[in-house]
Amino acid sequence: MKRIEQRGLYFEEFDTDAVYAHSPGRTVTEADNVLFTTLTMNPQALHLDAAASQQTEFGERLVNSMFTLSTLVGLSVAQLTQGTIVANLGFSSVTFPAPVRVGDTLYGETRILAKRLSISRPGQGVIEMEHTARNERGEVVAVAVRTTLVRCRP
Repeated sequence: MKRIEQRGLYFEEFDTDAVYAHSPGRTVTEADNVLFTTLTMNPQALHLDAAASQQTEFGERLVNSMFTLSTLVGLSVAQLTQGTIVANLGFSSVTFPAPVRVGDTLYGETRILAKRLSISRPGQGVIEMEHTARNERGEVVAVAVRTTLVRCRP
């Protein structure tokens, strides 16, 4: 019997003329925000203190932007890099054009900006991608440009 294992894309399979839509989305809960914020030692009142946050221009606590970034990248893993990534090389830019609130659902998509074979690592390639997160209202809440090292097809 043939065995099929879910994996991400090999270098050759990344398409610079495509937008990869990631599903399912991820609805953010209060527990997500509090747990992530406290696990990462971030005492920012904007994420933890409901009374203080009511006095801000937002009128409520906001979801930790690092949770938003982590979730955005995570939304892409199964489709793009599961089992094929060698290393995350870095982020050249990260922006958060709109806040994320508890109860928002995050949806992600990725465009491949560039790809090239690695000069120093045969059998591997460098992929530059732009991840975009939108909430359920279609508002862009995060954009991250990331570079990864991935395996070429065996």
